[in-house]
Amino acid sequence: MKKIIFLISVLFLIPLRVWAVDITEYSESAILVEASTGKVLYEKDADKKLAPASMTKIMSMILIMDAIDNGSLKLTDKVTISENASDMGGSQVYLNTNDVYKVEDLLKSIAVASANDAVVAMSEKIAGTTEKFVEMMNNKCNELGCTNTHFVNPHGLDAEGHYSSARDMALMGVYLVNNHPDILKYTSIYEDYLKRPDGSSTWLVNTNKLVRFYEDVDGLKTGFTENAGYCLTSTAKKNNMRLVGVVMGVDNTENRTSDTVKMLNYGFNSYKLSTIYKKDKVIDEVRVEGGKQEKVKIVLMNDATEILNINEKEPEYTININLDKIKAPIKKGEVIGKADIIDNEGSIITSIDITVKDTILKANLWDYFKRNFNVLLRGKQIIK
Repeated sequence: MKKIIFLISVLFLIPLRVWAVDITEYSESAILVEASTGKVLYEKDADKKLAPASMTKIMSMILIMDAIDNGSLKLTDKVTISENASDMGGSQVYLNTNDVYKVEDLLKSIAVASANDAVVAMSEKIAGTTEKFVEMMNNKCNELGCTNTHFVNPHGLDAEGHYSSARDMALMGVYLVNNHPDILKYTSIYEDYLKRPDGSSTWLVNTNKLVRFYEDVDGLKTGFTENAGYCLTSTAKKNNMRLVGVVMGVDNTENRTSDTVKMLNYGFNSYKLSTIYKKDKVIDEVRVEGGKQEKVKIVLMNDATEILNINEKEPEYTININLDKIKAPIKKGEVIGKADIIDNEGSIITSIDITVKDTILKANLWDYFKRNFNVLLRGKQIIK
């Protein structure tokens, strides 16, 4: 996974083209990225350090989803609300001290209503303290390759030394939708209810109105403070292509929506996602040292894709396989090397992890005996 993150991080530094028109006229900073390749389709001052406001919660949601994915946290786990969490200001769902909620309730409150009290409660659940959770946030930023981000809280209220950039926020957004697509079940909700322990309910309305008014948008996170202005990390999927866009430092919600819609429209109208080779495609057959089978087929672990201009003809491609000698035992799904996808100009379009098509067990003495016996038989037949 870290290799994939690194590759996407590098691609984030390479825009696909230069733009003569300012698509995001109201935004101080902006970027548009295709999620599966990490290719930058548009950018404007994307490395400028700015206050991210509640877009900070994208990183908080990453850590929550990471914990669910690794099994240290379950959606059904119970969380007791601390006084620290219940006292949070800004956007909130008014959690009471000592009330108990399921992780899923709090995650939905964060994703839909941008609840500061819910995200603080979850930070304490995962890390013990908010301070330790913030340390985890910054460590994860470093892992993803973010170079212009430093967090001091999990919610995004203005604080000295709390900043990010459009490029870094896009990196976080891409990681979240690629590695934890289940988060979209929550970020795509326009309205719902939080059931409280006393039997009452709190109405949750998504702060990202595009999930209702722009077809194909299913996330991701808005932000606003006096210092940050209006911000939005959006994502939408159309024609099998997922875009992640970020606008920062906008003066009002209407202009934030306008810039985001123009940017998404530009991406979908100007580019297409071409699948070069499908996942699990057999690309070679190689010898296995010490295996029950002498040869094994090599397959791609993910689709090999490329972003092309909408009217661009697809070029021819070749595959260059990079792997060491394969020695049994080896399991299907275990990364054994990489396949570089190369276009007709000799440029590497993408690098995809490769694995064996089938699990190969280690050979035993009986396997070697049968193999040598067959060799002897073939030898006699040749002599005959």
